[in-house]
Amino acid sequence: MVLQMDKRLAKRTFDISSFHVMDLLRRAKQLEAQGRDVIHMEIGEPDFTAPQMIVDAGVKQLLTGEIKYTSAAGLPALREKIAEFYQQRYGVTVATQRIFVTPGASGAFLLAFGVSLNPQDELLMTDPCYPCNSNFATLFDAKTKTIPVNADSNYQLTAEYIQQNWTSVSKGVLIASPSNPTGTLITAEDLKQAIETVNNLGGCFYSDEIYHGLVYDQPAASALEFSDDVFIINSFSKYFAMTGWRIGWLIVPEGFIEATEKLAQNIFIATSTDAQYAALAAFNPDTQAELERRRKEFALRRDFLYENLLRLGFEISVKPEGAFYIYANCRKFTDDSYSFALDLLEAEAVAITPGKDFGTHDARHALRFAYTTSIERMAIAIKRLERFLVMRNYA
Repeated sequence: MVLQMDKRLAKRTFDISSFHVMDLLRRAKQLEAQGRDVIHMEIGEPDFTAPQMIVDAGVKQLLTGEIKYTSAAGLPALREKIAEFYQQRYGVTVATQRIFVTPGASGAFLLAFGVSLNPQDELLMTDPCYPCNSNFATLFDAKTKTIPVNADSNYQLTAEYIQQNWTSVSKGVLIASPSNPTGTLITAEDLKQAIETVNNLGGCFYSDEIYHGLVYDQPAASALEFSDDVFIINSFSKYFAMTGWRIGWLIVPEGFIEATEKLAQNIFIATSTDAQYAALAAFNPDTQAELERRRKEFALRRDFLYENLLRLGFEISVKPEGAFYIYANCRKFTDDSYSFALDLLEAEAVAITPGKDFGTHDARHALRFAYTTSIERMAIAIKRLERFLVMRNYA
């Protein structure tokens, strides 16, 4: 049945793209309801649950009954913990007034773009990239300019790319490191030069750092190591495995503090109080030890999946250095990665994400595999994938 579009819908709703992977997820759920054993490698959600210390802290606070609004910027104690975290991990000092606790990284993006982007302002970002980031800008009637990137820049925006693509309507640059979908890092020197370039152009620099902590070969540099005049978006969802708790944070330049608090008060009043008390335990030594154990497990998963995808004939130009994704080229097998993903799901009950969810640059040859399930489950998925390639005469 085709539903008639309501003419009263806002124009921006037509400009915001939907997730193609949600069609795959919907079908995967239908197959599971039919008794099929679906292996999920499509959604960026860790199979690890929140560490027990975090859960216990949340339960403890719930039992007090004191679950009332906090200030719009968040619990002072949590903002202080986040500031301490940046001092310990990156050696940078951040004033707590610049830190805003948000309903996930999504809330952080809404605040960051809401206080800095005007209608028709242009935001530069990579292609491929996480599509929601572009849609957040569209929500404020800003425009996005996606710049095709390849392995030669580690799929990251460099100062040279920024200079070449900056126009009279450009307002800012968004860099994600580690990135989704490629899992690549920007080098510290390239990050420094990119920030300097944007600052010299009079623009805003947004650093998506939600996968910090999930790095395997070298530490990821924070934009705060090179400038205070940056927006930092981070989250408790990925490294801290608190996806459903919906809590993240935003760090803003000093001149944006008052405007950000005003916007936060009006958009969401405050982040979930219980989630904020639970997040306090995320920085405990015992919690950090558990998160480090999980990081090492993710590194093993990455290596297992990377080696097996290469063995099957997928091309991977850059071995991912962080997050929990591998962005693989499937040109050997197909010119339509979306149909490939659908067929694989139907035939073998393995769910992966097609490249068209992340942009247009060579998207028809791209597939994202999330190593958010165990090696044992991935081993089964690899066997199914290999059988699929043979049955379809790909291998």
